[in-house]
Amino acid sequence: MPRRRYSLLIGLILCWLVAGLYGATGAAAFGTGADHAGSGTVQKVPETTDDGSAVLGARSDAQQLEQAAEALYGYVVDGNVAKVRQLTEEISRIFVSSSFEGLTSVEGINALSAVIIDLKSAIAGVKISPERWESAAARLRLAANSLNHPRQPMWLHYYKLLREDLNAMEQSASASDLTAWKTALERLQGRYDNIRPAVLISRQPEVVNALDSWLSYAAGVPSQSQKPERARLMEIISYGQEAVRVMFGKEKDEPALSLPLAPKEYGAWGLLAAGFIIAALVYVAYRKYRGQNEEWKPV
Repeated sequence: MPRRRYSLLIGLILCWLVAGLYGATGAAAFGTGADHAGSGTVQKVPETTDDGSAVLGARSDAQQLEQAAEALYGYVVDGNVAKVRQLTEEISRIFVSSSFEGLTSVEGINALSAVIIDLKSAIAGVKISPERWESAAARLRLAANSLNHPRQPMWLHYYKLLREDLNAMEQSASASDLTAWKTALERLQGRYDNIRPAVLISRQPEVVNALDSWLSYAAGVPSQSQKPERARLMEIISYGQEAVRVMFGKEKDEPALSLPLAPKEYGAWGLLAAGFIIAALVYVAYRKYRGQNEEWKPV
């Protein structure tokens, strides 16, 4: 008799699990079917709006601008003056005829405009300056790439270089060497100037302003009337490290190349396996309980 009760109990548990599993699957299928039915009777296929066309046109212009900037940088490196002048005018024309709507902020547009103006000024100079030409072309190349690839722009590769400069500043702060501090800061400032327009295009202005303010304050440290203490210098460095971390989108105490683990998902077989495990545990508990009762059963 107890065995029949146990078999009945196991059967009920398994039926409950299977019914729950297929019930959930049926409900999901019914919901999906209802959604399709509803979409067929109520919803309409969205039509292309003027805003959508404007965004598509802006993306096409951004791609065209990046291609021209890449070609311009190559001609600058090769020293092809005629091609550089020709492409500079082409880039100016692309910028004037494009709105880049939805791709960046007003600050980003202003930064891109300033880069193009600086490039035209360098090209229009009476005396050719290869260093200035290359610097202006490099900033335009990074800015155009940031506009066309806002999620994975090239300027993100500068993180390691800026971290190296910050580490050099930290070492100088530890030694209270303000001369080395100034040298490392000037190197960091030069590298940051190359990517600043590109950062403004793909980041919020507040992020850029935070690093700008820190650089301005750190540059004035060596000229202070009273030499700062070592603890104060280390504190200033920590502010700069935080500003750079936020600008590059790095997480705290997490390696830059770490990847999140994929969440585990359990399907129907997992539920069935859990059901068998539960049934086995119930059986073991029942056998133990029955054995104890038989052991203490009076003769």
